Amino acid sequence: MAIDWSTIIRKYRGLWVGLKDDERTVVASGQTVQEVLKKAKAKGFNQPILFRVPSEVLPYVGSA
Repeated sequence: MAIDWSTIIRKYRGLWVGLKDDERTVVASGQTVQEVLKKAKAKGFNQPILFRVPSEVLPYVGSA
């Protein structure tokens, strides 16, 4: 099943985010991975899923 990250992309554009295991809930955000990990650990999330939200979303057409 596809996950809709459109809200995350709009809100956290250009930032690193730490997600819960559900891959939908943001537990921390920041400019660096270290900042996100520190904030997430302070909230009790020792291994969040890290994701860098792109600054802009561009369409891709083609093959790999």
